[in-house]
Amino acid sequence: MTDYVDAGAAIPQMQLSAVKGSAPATGNVDHDRILRARTEPDNWLTYYGTFDGQRYSELDQISKDNVRRLSPAWVFQAGSTGMQAGASTYSFEASPLVVEGVMYVSGPDGRCWALDAKTGAELWRYKHASPYDVSLCCGNVNRGVAVGHGKVYMATLNAHVIALDATTGEMVWDTTAGDVRAGESRTVAPLLVKDMVIVGSSGGEFGTRGCLDAFDADTGERRWRRYMIPKPGEPGSETWPADGDAWQRGGGNCWVTPTYDPELELLFPGTGNPAPDFDGAVRPGDNLYTDSVVAVDVNTGEIRWHYQFTPHDLWDYDSTMENLLFDAPDGRKLLAHADKNGYFFVLDRTNGELVRVFPFCDRITWGEITPDGEVTAKIYPDEEGVPVHFWPGPAGAKEWTHMSYSPQTGLVYIPVQEVGATATRRRREFKESIPYWGAGVAVDLDDFYGFVSAVDPLTGEEKWRWRYEYPMTASTLATAGGLVFVGLATGEFIALDAATGEKLWQFQCGSGHHSSPSTYTVDGRQYVVVPTGFGGWVEGFTPGLLGAASGDSLFAFALPED
Repeated sequence: MTDYVDAGAAIPQMQLSAVKGSAPATGNVDHDRILRARTEPDNWLTYYGTFDGQRYSELDQISKDNVRRLSPAWVFQAGSTGMQAGASTYSFEASPLVVEGVMYVSGPDGRCWALDAKTGAELWRYKHASPYDVSLCCGNVNRGVAVGHGKVYMATLNAHVIALDATTGEMVWDTTAGDVRAGESRTVAPLLVKDMVIVGSSGGEFGTRGCLDAFDADTGERRWRRYMIPKPGEPGSETWPADGDAWQRGGGNCWVTPTYDPELELLFPGTGNPAPDFDGAVRPGDNLYTDSVVAVDVNTGEIRWHYQFTPHDLWDYDSTMENLLFDAPDGRKLLAHADKNGYFFVLDRTNGELVRVFPFCDRITWGEITPDGEVTAKIYPDEEGVPVHFWPGPAGAKEWTHMSYSPQTGLVYIPVQEVGATATRRRREFKESIPYWGAGVAVDLDDFYGFVSAVDPLTGEEKWRWRYEYPMTASTLATAGGLVFVGLATGEFIALDAATGEKLWQFQCGSGHHSSPSTYTVDGRQYVVVPTGFGGWVEGFTPGLLGAASGDSLFAFALPED
């Protein structure tokens, strides 16, 4: 293994001053350039690499023939975090962006950095101050930034959306997007589309009303807001109680970055669970538009169509996970979604019609979805105080972390979790900023595993799987080098053969993975970068159970230089 640079270790202040300001302003990154992102794989310009969410790179310098020689090129140590008091934990969950040799990445606790993508040297850093008592369901986390128009855009835990100068890291504008006192927060990576910054909300576990916002990229002024829970009289309101205010605290938050089809001019956000999570008696009906993919007109915020994956959810089966866009050989415009409920859906993305649905995990006991999409619930927490065990648990057969798609193989690579849970219904009255779950939940700690599943989305056939002793808790990345990269909860970062699933390489990063790797080149050399730092996963799990303590670092890997 070659020597590597420890880029984050105590950079002297004088050195910081010397390099600060050397980052490009990214003023030439705009909507048109992101549209063509696949034609410039040297960069990683947007959250999924491209608008379609495929997490696929045309780079092939690192291939299945030479990946065994891959070694760390540099490491940036962002800081040791670990467990936070209360229900919240830290995790390094970002997807690093790279523009012309400069990396932009966010971390927990409101932090953001610009780094030299070749060496890992810090160019600038920013920290957003949030109140210490922000109500957070599932961790002090941030999943990434957007770049363009000379700015870096980030959402914050206290429900702000901010723009930083890409050259200096200084604040350009700061817009309040939600009411932190009511349990609203923002953990999503923004999406730059046209001259707008698209940001979804978090906080469904506190009975907030989920929404998707579009802000002016230059000024921060809100252009439109689309609530995902219809008010009385709006389409979908008939799926909520006619009386009362259940719709005002209905959940349905969009806390994962949407995909986008520029030809249809539609955003495809996934929506979260209804609130309360497990107690359906206070919200009879299908509860639109929770647990759905919603096609949103990017210009107006209007809903064009929707598809609900789990009507009247009683299992905490958020459908916020990515909606991956791809085209069939016959020209059909399709959308693929692997849901928490254990089923994989393929839809026509022009109108939301179901093309195919099939299970992608081994154990499903909560209910059944027929090939024509009919949903039947079988097991759910119904009687007060009576525990009910079901598969998958609330963590889902697939968590928020992302699958990838390779046009080379035509396969989708899904990080799968096989984890059950027991929920006991406990009815609670709604109180602002207090968890509004409707049940106590215990994760099954003695019967779990995971795997990467390579699935043909057109047929539903699993071509191969790579099994792992723990649940898969990180995103996959597919490349033209015939590889699939993914991190493991126990700290290893691995490369699999995209055609066969054979493990070709691994490196122990010393901390678990709960993030999204990306790839880029600088001066003709390909790098694969991955954030590590696993502060927590789901209710009942801690890093110690998986054998990998938290500690935030960025690892950049490359082939040895000749």
